[in-house]
Amino acid sequence: MGDEKHPSSKLSEILRPGKLLHRRRRLVSEFADVGREDALHESDTVKYRVFAGTWNVAGVAPPDDLDLGDWLDAKADSYDIYVLGLQEIVPLNARNVLGPTRSSAAMKWNSLIGDALNRFTTGRRRRDNDDDEGAQRHGQQQQPFRCVVSEQMVGIFVSVWARSGLRRHVRHAAASCVGAGVLGRLGNKGAVSVRFLLHGTSFCFVCCHLASGGKDGDAQLRNADAADILSRTTFRRRTTAAASPAPEELPLPRKILDHDRVVLLGDLNYRIAMDDAEARLLVRAGKWSMLLENDELLLELAEGGSFDGWREGLVTFSPTYKYHLNSDMFYWSIDAAGGGGDKQQQRAPAWCDRILWRGKGMRQASYERCGGYRISDHRPVRALFDAVCELAGGGVGVEHSTAGIASFGHVPLL
Repeated sequence: MGDEKHPSSKLSEILRPGKLLHRRRRLVSEFADVGREDALHESDTVKYRVFAGTWNVAGVAPPDDLDLGDWLDAKADSYDIYVLGLQEIVPLNARNVLGPTRSSAAMKWNSLIGDALNRFTTGRRRRDNDDDEGAQRHGQQQQPFRCVVSEQMVGIFVSVWARSGLRRHVRHAAASCVGAGVLGRLGNKGAVSVRFLLHGTSFCFVCCHLASGGKDGDAQLRNADAADILSRTTFRRRTTAAASPAPEELPLPRKILDHDRVVLLGDLNYRIAMDDAEARLLVRAGKWSMLLENDELLLELAEGGSFDGWREGLVTFSPTYKYHLNSDMFYWSIDAAGGGGDKQQQRAPAWCDRILWRGKGMRQASYERCGGYRISDHRPVRALFDAVCELAGGGVGVEHSTAGIASFGHVPLL
């Protein structure tokens, strides 16, 4: 794609991928501050490969034959957990924003996700039935995926999938929705957050759709949306006996930043803060790294503010927005060429779709855009993480049960 690496090592980094899955005795300090004395003790841990993906699908109903396998890297059969965040799964019109939540679009997307994830695992299980050595070699990677939790708020949809062998270790799954759109409360913008415990480690994934626009002051609106989402999102306390923590367990986190591992993804809508004429020249030359020097999100990450403590992998891919439908041409490239058209459409392409994370115990293996999907004016993005989970006794989630696993937003578990 002719992508160039971003020159700033302060803002982000690429971390090498580790092994797919292993369990062993290790020092907690490998994924914590080495200088912390209280981290220098041995504990049982297990490392999983976590796939996080985001895509704004522009309110387009997916065709029945849409194959998500390329975006999900399903053929590799290398991941243990998938967390997928979609935006605009329905058009953001008054009927959808003000009316009752419709689950048909979410069910359609969930079905396509399940089909893509399990197409290759099913074939491999059949082949390995006649090959004991092959079955042992594939091991965990043979297991099919099952939906653990999903939630929809207007156009924002989150779906979490885990290997069938892991589901008994995934507990206390919950979702929380925060609207930040019209009147600062409606769900045309905002976030859907899901959390769960995996063994004794808490995870939280926040799927956002922040304020749009490329005018002066719009970046501050996005910053305010993000701060509002982090502040207002609260996970309710469990009240049923079956889902209550055991007496020896620590209280479950209720706020996003209280979780051990946190990933924030979505259409964050940050644009390029530079003169339009200069941006046009850089776009024509494919000088993405120079455009990224003026990326609003990278500037915000450097300054702290709403994203203090968050990290992003190195952005080496082409802009994710805005394209003509069913085309690889930017809106800007066509509309600006003739010197006419809507000035709002003449903005330089931008990296609106992003994935950030925070918390110790996570290492990013890759961060990519997937260019083969053209039904939307956005392109999907994915990030792969190696995540360590604590197995030490006497803490949160040491018991292995399915208590707390549920479906949300009227989207059934598969």
